[in-house]
Amino acid sequence: MNSLRQKRRPRTNSRPNQRNQSNKRKGPAVSTIDPRLFVKKATPLAEVTFQPSIKIEDLNVDARIKANLLSKGYIYLTEIQERAIQPVLEGKDVMGIAQTGTGKTAAFLVPIVHNLLGKAPAFQTLVVVPTRELAVQVEEEFKSIVKGLNLSSACFIGGTSVGRDITRLKRPSHIIIGTPGRLIDLARQNALHFRDFKTLILDEFDRLLDMGFLKDIKTMLAGMTNRKQTVLFSATEENNQKKLIQSLLHNQVDVRVSSGNVTGDHIDQEVITVKAGEKKLDILVNMFRDQTFHKVIVFAETKRGVSQVRKNLAHAGIKVDEIHGNKSQNYRLKALNDFKSGKIQALIATDVAARGLDISEVTHVINFQPPRDFDSYIHRIGRTGRAGKGGKAFTFLN
Repeated sequence: MNSLRQKRRPRTNSRPNQRNQSNKRKGPAVSTIDPRLFVKKATPLAEVTFQPSIKIEDLNVDARIKANLLSKGYIYLTEIQERAIQPVLEGKDVMGIAQTGTGKTAAFLVPIVHNLLGKAPAFQTLVVVPTRELAVQVEEEFKSIVKGLNLSSACFIGGTSVGRDITRLKRPSHIIIGTPGRLIDLARQNALHFRDFKTLILDEFDRLLDMGFLKDIKTMLAGMTNRKQTVLFSATEENNQKKLIQSLLHNQVDVRVSSGNVTGDHIDQEVITVKAGEKKLDILVNMFRDQTFHKVIVFAETKRGVSQVRKNLAHAGIKVDEIHGNKSQNYRLKALNDFKSGKIQALIATDVAARGLDISEVTHVINFQPPRDFDSYIHRIGRTGRAGKGGKAFTFLN
């Protein structure tokens, strides 16, 4: 059976306020993680079976929306969609918690699209996401839902022309999708006005409400004086954000399909100790001689480190590419698509890829350097072991 789940979904992690951080860090930050936490045998995930009961054709939305969804091969709603679409449709504030790949994007877009039908394009809905890749994917999903419905969207992200964005904003759209930094830049130039929006959606809200993006989000909220509905979706939630979340929502409907806690219990985790005289890059290259390493993400702490790892693997004949903040958006999207399709064996990345990238069948995650904190570690290794399957994670230690 086919459920209405997003097929490509990045949950992830671009660098917060990238425009202000440039390259302040010249080398890898020191990890604060006890090395013993990098070693763990996988324990099987408890089997939780959801039996879908609502078909697309039974949705209480415009028939043309249902036709577009059915044309994509979807038949049933996923659990988060069954429980979240109706309250969003009714204009209620909603907080949804569900794992990446369970159809969260459609859970808020389908009802939002229905409520926009027949309205003039006047910047009614603002969708804020933490990464460029996720912004692009949300807009792609929107476009697939609104075929033939005469609804418009615009996507504003870093790495693109600000001047072109300002020109684009002269023509109103029904929905705006963007990353915090670019949206704030456009607002400061009076090209975008937060007071125009009545509905705010924070996708991957846990990332957006952390210290990296919090200032920008608060600036947006202060400007949204006509906000009538707020929708928050994420795969995880942080305890220290609860007070802030409560201040954003009013009589909200909580929809929890998962606990909101992310662990790596179902992933085999090992340490690779680099002995005196050994070279990490040589060890890494040799790991790829193992035929089971056929879809691998390697994390490095710096952009320069990412490029160095890519060069060495490519020199060894391994099909590889890289993504980090210095790469153009088009480059990053092509690298991701090549990795998803299997054209390349390995993707080397900074933490821009640690969250939200729903890439199926990733066999291994390798931390070329240990991340700075345990939360980052869990999100990195979570790129493998998706959809209930097992995975392996390795962390290099000197």
